[in-house]
Amino acid sequence: MPDNQWHVFLDTNVLISGLASSKGASAAILDLGEAEEIRIVISKHVLIEADRVFLAKFPHLIERFRVFIKNLAPLLLEDPKPQAVRDANKVIEIGDAPILAAVKSQNVDYLVTLNTKHFLTTQVRNYISTPIVTPGDFLKAFQKYWEQVE
Repeated sequence: MPDNQWHVFLDTNVLISGLASSKGASAAILDLGEAEEIRIVISKHVLIEADRVFLAKFPHLIERFRVFIKNLAPLLLEDPKPQAVRDANKVIEIGDAPILAAVKSQNVDYLVTLNTKHFLTTQVRNYISTPIVTPGDFLKAFQKYWEQVE
């Protein structure tokens, strides 16, 4: 993989959306990861949470999810330390704090989420320097980047 490849942290909801439907921006981001155009980054928390959601809500897709993760081999981050999660919880709900803390502790280029209510707030944006975008906004940024490279 190229050194200049974007490292893109995916929230659980983007993984689920991208695998539950082959259409849409979330699926396109997963395709970019499979094609090694970007490096998908997730934490253990995201991996476990996604597995639980697939088991509970999409049991017919659980095997597809597990095979996808195995084949994709995303950059898997250790979960942040409890104090980092508590610090993140000062600006975001506790359920989202492990994701925010994981992104803050790493050097990633984007955090992609469908959770605009909790992640796209001024407090959260001030807490980390990593751009937080929706899947659609990420694809626009990626397309703009590639148009400039050509």
